[in-house]
Amino acid sequence: MRLLLIEDDLLLGDGIQTGLMQASYAVDWVTESEAGEYALQMETYDALILDLTLPKKDGLTVLRDLRARGNILPVLILTARDTTQDKVIGLDSGADDYLVKPFDLDELTARLRALLRRHSGRATPCIEYDNLLLDPAAHTLTLDHQLVVLSQREFVILQTLLENVGKVLSRKRLEESLYGWDEMIESNTVEVHIHHLRKKLGKDLIKTVRGVGYLVPKI
Repeated sequence: MRLLLIEDDLLLGDGIQTGLMQASYAVDWVTESEAGEYALQMETYDALILDLTLPKKDGLTVLRDLRARGNILPVLILTARDTTQDKVIGLDSGADDYLVKPFDLDELTARLRALLRRHSGRATPCIEYDNLLLDPAAHTLTLDHQLVVLSQREFVILQTLLENVGKVLSRKRLEESLYGWDEMIESNTVEVHIHHLRKKLGKDLIKTVRGVGYLVPKI
């Protein structure tokens, strides 16, 4: 899953980015609203984490402009503004969730999981597909009730495919779920991870659509 973080506090932003990357998210971090808006136009993200107190253009304006363009990207506000009125304004401006600083990283990741789950239309915390059970919170996968060990990036690719059952995802889309701006992308990374997943889970789970991408078919 790829996230955009707009946060002008350098120490906090670095801590959030590092913590979320350790939780298997790809995170692009910018410190100004203009850079964030440009990133939103140029890249594909699964969610936006947005500070409200930003230089030049505040976060509420960024949020309102995003919604005015019809963008339904999940947005989690992360701010020191802690009054009830602040929360009401943020949510009524189009935010999906609101978290007040200081906060615990575990709570942030739990809120992100819930936000992404709702956005995908999934009611349950775990993803079930045939004889597979994937738990994003515990970062575990079972096949026929037996634990299957996956690398961090194998897990992310599988989760991305299972969140989009029946949809063909391009190699670029899968790469975007794995890497932020500062990470080097190897030319055959996706293919290697798909190969390993097929060895562990069976060759028929992930289909190749030649010249287009990969999909997990609907059952």
